Amino acid sequence: MDPQNPTPLKTHLVSSTESPEFTHLTSSLTRSTIIALDAEWKPLRSHHPTYPTVSLLQLACQLGHELDSVVVFLLDLASLPFPSIWELLRDAFVSPDVLKLGFRFKQDLIYLSSTFSSMGCDSGFDRVEPYLDITSIYQHLQQKPPGKKAPKETKSLATICKELLGTSLSKELQCSDWSCRPLTEEQKTYAAMDAHCLLEIFNVFREKVIKEGILVHSSSEHHPPIVNLGLKQVLLEKFDICNKVVRMKFREAVDMVRATDVSNDISAVEGTAIVTQPRNTQPMDEFLLMVASKYGENILLGESDKKPKAAKRKGKRRSSVGYKHGQYDDDWKGPAPWDLTVGGDGHPKFLCDVMVEGLAKHLRCVGIDAASPYSKKPESRELIDHANREKRVLLTRDAKLLRYEYLIINQIYRVKNLLKNEQLLEVIETFQLKVSEDQLMSRCTRCNGRFIQKPLSTEEAVEAAKGFQRIPNCLFDKNLQFWQCMDCNQLYWEGTQYHNAVQKFIDVCKLNE
Repeated sequence: MDPQNPTPLKTHLVSSTESPEFTHLTSSLTRSTIIALDAEWKPLRSHHPTYPTVSLLQLACQLGHELDSVVVFLLDLASLPFPSIWELLRDAFVSPDVLKLGFRFKQDLIYLSSTFSSMGCDSGFDRVEPYLDITSIYQHLQQKPPGKKAPKETKSLATICKELLGTSLSKELQCSDWSCRPLTEEQKTYAAMDAHCLLEIFNVFREKVIKEGILVHSSSEHHPPIVNLGLKQVLLEKFDICNKVVRMKFREAVDMVRATDVSNDISAVEGTAIVTQPRNTQPMDEFLLMVASKYGENILLGESDKKPKAAKRKGKRRSSVGYKHGQYDDDWKGPAPWDLTVGGDGHPKFLCDVMVEGLAKHLRCVGIDAASPYSKKPESRELIDHANREKRVLLTRDAKLLRYEYLIINQIYRVKNLLKNEQLLEVIETFQLKVSEDQLMSRCTRCNGRFIQKPLSTEEAVEAAKGFQRIPNCLFDKNLQFWQCMDCNQLYWEGTQYHNAVQKFIDVCKLNE
């Protein structure tokens, strides 16, 4: 299937306050009413006593209603002077004129605040408002029946993108070392897409809400436009002594004053999110105000959020059976269970657990038998028994699996690399696998099955796909060959995506050398 050709992202790496990119950033922040936020850092070991240092902050600024008006800024925090950008970011985080989007951004803000505090900005960041989490948008778009509670589990951003946008958001580089410089082009693209997709999801939500007229007159009854009110009325109407309401009314009053006299310098007031300089930003339109009122929330960090919690030791007793520390190491010593010298059939076979499921698809693309577990969350013993029964080597990144005492010699290998291409080369070199161009794309990437020996014509493929899979009409006049998996019946064809994949694995496996 041919992939869609999205408009290239307008991405700017900001590594100096003297650069044109920084000037473009400051200008865009004053013209944006929606900003998507994300951050990247070098992963730390679990229970590390300090917060990780944020290395990159992504700001996707939408300057209009269309996605082609989006500009993504990658703030290189390894190069930028923190005191010079702290106030700019703080003002953007608390500006009432800008709706901030994020995906579980509170954790990012905690790490970001810790990073800035450690670099001389004593107060760090303590809030983001108004804020809208993508999970809230997703739950609304699911159209749950009235009175039915949404499920407690929160889906990943990659899953949400797949369901709402129909595109795959690769998380392959999420755990890469973001502290290394220079950043690779792949890292820059990944980081930009992570922020940009939040705006894409919001625009899907915008279209649905406008089409259904859900928000019309829903919030205007409760929050009349401040331009029609006097200062006293803004402060007193529906007044509540609750501090939260006082801050909200005060902010509305200050906004009205700014609207009538832009030359005034509004000073900071304790307990409020008021900036110290006049803002040149444009107020949010009525739609965004209503969205923020109905679906928005605020991220507020307390003192407890700014201090890493001590690691808790779980008092579980280790079983005397089935667990033995240090039986395996990370190096493969062979022979593999498929080796002819130990009674195997000579055909390499692997079982890939969930931690290397991307590697499983890559192995299938180069014609290597790479099975997946039968269940979504298999027990360790279940994985090991599966591998033993089918004479497979279990591939994983879980070091704990190496410690089970009922492992048979040479039954498990811990993959060391993080990226799928590098993992593929690691496995090929470790097990001395032979890969040829004829093997490429000879297995079903969905289930690991083999293809039928004879290709199908277009007419045969249409018949085989009835009630199961839709073949795009644009393929009917291209005289393509179709291949069907013998196990799951999935149909494939030799379109642009196929040829691109073949060339990719020729390059990755260095088959031309």
